[in-house]
Amino acid sequence: MKTTQDILETNKKQKEFYNTKNKNLATRIWSNLREKTLKSIRRETGMLQQSYDLHKEWFGDLRDKKVLDLGCFSGNNLSMYLAENAKAYVGLDLSDLAIARLNKRLESIPTAKAIAADFLSEDFDESGFDIIYAYGVLHHFENVDVLIARLKEKLKSGGIVVSYDPLETSLPLKIIRSVYRPFQSDAAWEWPFTKKTYFKFDNAFIIEERRGLLGKAKWVFALYFLPLNSSKKQSLGKKWHEEDWEKSATSDKHLFNCMHVTMKMRKG
Repeated sequence: MKTTQDILETNKKQKEFYNTKNKNLATRIWSNLREKTLKSIRRETGMLQQSYDLHKEWFGDLRDKKVLDLGCFSGNNLSMYLAENAKAYVGLDLSDLAIARLNKRLESIPTAKAIAADFLSEDFDESGFDIIYAYGVLHHFENVDVLIARLKEKLKSGGIVVSYDPLETSLPLKIIRSVYRPFQSDAAWEWPFTKKTYFKFDNAFIIEERRGLLGKAKWVFALYFLPLNSSKKQSLGKKWHEEDWEKSATSDKHLFNCMHVTMKMRKG
């Protein structure tokens, strides 16, 4: 298993990757599929906005909260919401180019700033966070034990992590990713959650709430090959998503059939 120093070295390559966006053909095809197909399904079924709304609900009243927006790049969908409403906001990303863009957006908010640094590095010495928002970030750490220790170190007692990450727990996804991985440009820092990963978080934090996405609903794309009108396809997609959303909250079996998981985790 990689040490902290190993991860810091890997993250130097990750920084260069996100600064240059230099993807090989296989990674461009996968990114295109993910962005144009999966994101389209998430938007059309309402699950994308539903996730953002749930995250806001989990944040609660931000007026007295210090927030870390971890791996925010130049700003995710909720970065400005957090910056404008929190008592103190810190955006953090490896990419200095992205952070420079985010700092321009934050210029009018005196309680907000963005830092280009590695979360695991000694250079990042901010702590005492009430909330760590990690949208599509936690699966970038191969050594989950190192990540968990750092998250707990940076959180106040009773603080929360709000996360959103891909799962690699359903058989179709395992097969697809195993075929794609040898050709993947960013394989060194892409580690979708396994069951073992999930239960490590479950043991380290109190998972107060969770939702799985793209379980049954991941098959919506297959409807486009059937002679169904668009309203019927959309109706089925929403129905399947709501089933995923509700059942995954309590059923591990249903959760692990999903492609994505979002969690509210509290430090004890």
